[in-house]
Amino acid sequence: MNAAQPLPGTDGDKDLLWQRELREQFPIVEAHPELAYLDSAATSQKPRAVLDAVQTYLTTSNANAGRGTYPWANRTTELVESTRERVKEFLRDPRPDRSGVHFTGGTTEGLRTVARDWLVPYLDDGDEILVPYADHRANLDPWLEARRLLAERGIGVRVRALPYQAASGDYDHRALGEAVGPRTRFVAATHVHHVYGGDMNVHRIREAVGPDVPICLDAAQSVGHLPVRLDDPSLDVDFVVFSGHKAMALPGSGAIWARNARGPEFRPGGWQGTPNTVGIVSLRAALDWLDAAGPERIARWTAALTTRLTDRLRHLGPYEILGCQAGLAAGSTLPESQRRQGIVTFRHRDIPSDDLGFILFSHGFMVRADSLCQAGADERAGSVRVSLHVYNTVEEIDRLLTVLASLT
Repeated sequence: MNAAQPLPGTDGDKDLLWQRELREQFPIVEAHPELAYLDSAATSQKPRAVLDAVQTYLTTSNANAGRGTYPWANRTTELVESTRERVKEFLRDPRPDRSGVHFTGGTTEGLRTVARDWLVPYLDDGDEILVPYADHRANLDPWLEARRLLAERGIGVRVRALPYQAASGDYDHRALGEAVGPRTRFVAATHVHHVYGGDMNVHRIREAVGPDVPICLDAAQSVGHLPVRLDDPSLDVDFVVFSGHKAMALPGSGAIWARNARGPEFRPGGWQGTPNTVGIVSLRAALDWLDAAGPERIARWTAALTTRLTDRLRHLGPYEILGCQAGLAAGSTLPESQRRQGIVTFRHRDIPSDDLGFILFSHGFMVRADSLCQAGADERAGSVRVSLHVYNTVEEIDRLLTVLASLT
């Protein structure tokens, strides 16, 4: 198969044409056809519509929000406030009248804000929280910090680890039921794992903890990469935190969505200074672009590329693919929602991961090659991560496989 042939798992020629038209909207990708950018889990490239929106704002109405009464300031204030509603709309918020949106610099800052400004006042002595010890450090460190802050006030809170299935990297939802107790007050979870690429089955967490425990979702690897629909009963969470820069917007942008249905209403603490208006402009444009492109089609395209990569990589002896082994083959019976979501992480038996990263770049491939900011026991173990988005092609995957095969 070559890049001009339909990709199994997609809508054939229709999706090929759709993808080609979208790829052409990324100036940096089009300007460097000799390079394959395969690091979208770290940050996505930006479509022309986002770049144009930022340029237009900066050259027509750049001003501070909520600080002036002249037209530019008013337009900026209205843009910031309307983007809050746009985030709710993008996430298909079923109760936008009740929920709130707060802009942050990204997922890490957002999770820490939830921990310090909402969780710390919410917990009492003897309460327990469940947090992930083998996900991204950004979804562990804030909750440990919250425990420390509470301990300084004489309030003892127990932090328990979400149990994992060693073979798949998914949460162990059966064991989770045993970890939940009468003093469980909060759960932090991840939507899509940044190393293993799997959907972490948040609906099973809700089933285990019951209807009253707030759940905070790290959606850094899902928003902008696949549909995140809060009107779906299976995504019954209380916070969704994501980064704009992983979802086609500029660095330094992100948001916290709060359902405000369990526990106190989320209100960020302290005086709120000047917002990142340029980042918010880019986020608004990025959400518009993603909706127009179709999150479902984007997810279908990247999942098909992912399966093509794993289906062939699994036959190359020196490579170990991390995460669930059941979904590696193209003919796997694993449900589509449980296949890798655009992320494939692997190791070579003989070549250190950082060396492999340099080798791949010498052939024109930009990948992540280090410990991937993973918390827990595997934190120091390096690996190579290929992460895809809609601008990636079949031809890029096939070229990558050719290079990897040459290293066997």
